Amino acid sequence: MAVKSSWLNDRGVRAVLAQIVVLAIVILVVADLTHNTIVNLDAQHIATGFGFLSQTAGFAIGESLIPYAPTDSYTHAFAVGLVNTLTVSVLGIFFCTTLGLLVGIARLSSNWLLARLASIYVESLRNVPVLLQLFLWYDLIGQAFPNPRQALSVLGVVFLSNRGFKFPLPVLDGALIASAVALLVAIIAAAIWTKAARRHQLATGQLRPVLLPNLAAIILLPVIVSFAFGGLTIEVPELHGFNFAGGGTISPELAALVIGLSLYTSSFVAEVVRGGILSVSKGRARRHARSACVRAGSCGSSSCRRPCASSFRR
Repeated sequence: MAVKSSWLNDRGVRAVLAQIVVLAIVILVVADLTHNTIVNLDAQHIATGFGFLSQTAGFAIGESLIPYAPTDSYTHAFAVGLVNTLTVSVLGIFFCTTLGLLVGIARLSSNWLLARLASIYVESLRNVPVLLQLFLWYDLIGQAFPNPRQALSVLGVVFLSNRGFKFPLPVLDGALIASAVALLVAIIAAAIWTKAARRHQLATGQLRPVLLPNLAAIILLPVIVSFAFGGLTIEVPELHGFNFAGGGTISPELAALVIGLSLYTSSFVAEVVRGGILSVSKGRARRHARSACVRAGSCGSSSCRRPCASSFRR
């Protein structure tokens, strides 16, 4: 006759019970800490929650792409900070990717001087703390450029001083909005035309012009639309007192932040690009290049195939 063992002897059951007990203890500890925190905050008359977001911020923000005043709420201040963060991120991603790609390719150059300079660039920037680089660029911009009265001028409309970079800026009106919409439509039309030309080439082997029609659409359509709405109004910066007024501004703080982050991150991007290129074997690179060349000359005629064959002849 078999003897039934107690369910407490089951290791799986005991493991589940142990986990339940530990979880209950953690919940009790968290509940006790939360209760004590709320009681102490009430005793100190300290408000909790997110009600403060509707209160007046009471402080200024030096860089703002959207209108802001110290009398605005904390919610508006957070929105300004978010927009500023996104602006720096977009600019930094663009510049560090472009610069990192060029430096990464330069490190593999057969030119000894170019390769060494690229190596020095990567090793120098990558091993210096980014915060130190930001302080360096900010101090350099503030000390190297003159004050607004002696600002460096380009054609009398662009000015560079220790107060920042001042440049002409279109006024936000109906003409600018219509031109922006026309530019977006032109870009979409150019993408559609490029895809249609690609399909036509694969189907018939005949090439259709792509570059010139796309450039004409992207450049001419916004210009025509802007003139149809009376033309764009350009606001040019002018010196008033000790600083410039009007136009667009890139402050020294924003310039130092974008330059420092872009240069620092580009050194890592350069190493990623270099490593990616070196990871592809020469035989595979030749095969991919030959395949791309054959696809480009898909018309099948000897005039299309001859350049490909000669370019891969050893």
